[in-house]
Amino acid sequence: MNIFVSSLSFKTRSEELKQLFEAYGEVTSARIITDRDTRRSKGYGFVEMPNEAEAKAAIEALNGTEHKERTINVAVAQERIERRY
Repeated sequence: MNIFVSSLSFKTRSEELKQLFEAYGEVTSARIITDRDTRRSKGYGFVEMPNEAEAKAAIEALNGTEHKERTINVAVAQERIERRY
């Protein structure tokens, strides 16, 4: 399951995000989204967990909790809608 995590501290790194979720089960990937030009964090990221029950437990447990002095939002990631102009 792909999980969206927002309101992260700009100092949070992918490895820290992975460790946060590993308390609830196996994590196959964790990545912080960065600005293409500056390489600075945009304050959100994605975590991939293969076990749906563990992923739901992590979402339930972590949503609204404090991490690095910020209250994080954790939810199931929505599929990206491709825009055509």
